[in-house]
Amino acid sequence: MTTGFTRRGAMATAGAAALVGSARADEAPPLTRIALGACGRQNKEQPIWDAMLAAKPEFFVFLGDCVYGDTHDPAELRAKYQMLADKPGFKSFREATPFLTVWDDHDYGKNDSGANHPTKNESRAAFCDFWEVPADSPRRTRPDGVYTSTIIGPPGREVQIIVPDLRWNRTKLRRPLGFPGVAASYIAGQIMPAAEIRGPYAASRAADATMLGEAQWAWLEEELKKPAALRLIGSTLQVLAKGSGWEGWENYPADVARLHKAIGTATNVILLSGDVHYGEISKFDREGAAPLWELTSSGITESDPLLPNKRRVKAKTGRNFGVVEIDWEARTVDLQVRDEAGATQISERVAFG
Repeated sequence: MTTGFTRRGAMATAGAAALVGSARADEAPPLTRIALGACGRQNKEQPIWDAMLAAKPEFFVFLGDCVYGDTHDPAELRAKYQMLADKPGFKSFREATPFLTVWDDHDYGKNDSGANHPTKNESRAAFCDFWEVPADSPRRTRPDGVYTSTIIGPPGREVQIIVPDLRWNRTKLRRPLGFPGVAASYIAGQIMPAAEIRGPYAASRAADATMLGEAQWAWLEEELKKPAALRLIGSTLQVLAKGSGWEGWENYPADVARLHKAIGTATNVILLSGDVHYGEISKFDREGAAPLWELTSSGITESDPLLPNKRRVKAKTGRNFGVVEIDWEARTVDLQVRDEAGATQISERVAFG
């Protein structure tokens, strides 16, 4: 399966040529530094790309809202992609670094959109063209989304990166009746800490509620069986966060249960996410296994107050990008949130095996 890595110009990283257009780049050297990010408005300045370039990651995972299209007009969406393409910092970083990209709501359709988005095929064409997805890639034609994966590195030091599509098949969100919403709280003049303000959504009660759909679930379960020393699941929405009331895996409890079952007691899985407009590290304590960790990085241009999260370990507001530093000898990863200057603001060292 081709994945649609993008890198323009000369290959500055040794072995990088093996990454382009390959679903298993086992001729490449082992990855030791992976960057991630999400949520960049194309009409805003994006100086953070310079800090990302200075960090010298060997790979970048773009976790959605790469542009804020928010439209059903394909021409408008493509014009907004062009605004991103024209940014000097982005161009320099894209030329130097292999990308793996997936969309979230704003580059798929409109805010919080799901399966009923009327121009999703046109959005997919724009996405695949901009990110140079190969013409024969299933991402261009598959009937249920742009999900993909890759495995990079030699045997024993393989990194598998999986990016599911949480939009194409996503069933309707549940919004409980009578919920006033965040805006109503502000309008009423209530003074509440941001971390106590819940959003309008709740766990779905529908029997068929899902974000992935059955075909994508079957694919993901098979991906998680492939040999890999370290697995990174790049989810555009937070997986472990609990209690926010906004978009996230917790709104689809059957999906959450199925993911935990698929991961099992594996200790080589790290979750990555975006969406929320701040940086965060979350932890889920598992019975009979080491904790499951999640690194959230968002946004490239966007910054919001913290939302509720009962599984939060550390968090930092402000524009940011994420870094996963891999120490193959020690078998540890450092999960980092870095600011616009490239300084590490929060971090957590996690063992994997």
